[in-house]
Amino acid sequence: MKYSKIAAFDKLMSTLNTKTIFLIDGLGAIMTAFFLTVILLIFEKQFEIPADILITLSIIALTFSVYSFTCFLFYDKISSRFLLPIIIANATYCFLTLGLVAYNFNRLNFLGIAYFIIEILLLCGLIYVEYKIFKKEDNSISR
Repeated sequence: MKYSKIAAFDKLMSTLNTKTIFLIDGLGAIMTAFFLTVILLIFEKQFEIPADILITLSIIALTFSVYSFTCFLFYDKISSRFLLPIIIANATYCFLTLGLVAYNFNRLNFLGIAYFIIEILLLCGLIYVEYKIFKKEDNSISR
């Protein structure tokens, strides 16, 4: 039998729930803040990303992580409705990042642009999964 990527994705989606996705989101936001403030700030000259952009995006990511970890830790049964604010926040972060890249395009080198493009793509994937969970659990609640 051939291995199906769609079947694997569906199996993964069936194991994820709202609480788990908040943990994943929070850990992702912490990793983003780490990369922005530790790795990229140390190698600012190689990536040619201005420090003020790195710090601003890092503060935003840390704020998102606080929300996600709070939802993960302090709610026994988290309603999928708590996913909607983080979905919107993550999408806004993507657009903000894209705007900052476009605005600073002449200052950034290939590595800087590549980092932000990869980050946006990963975040878009997370937003997609969060939205699927939101719709799945929202439909099961409303029935």
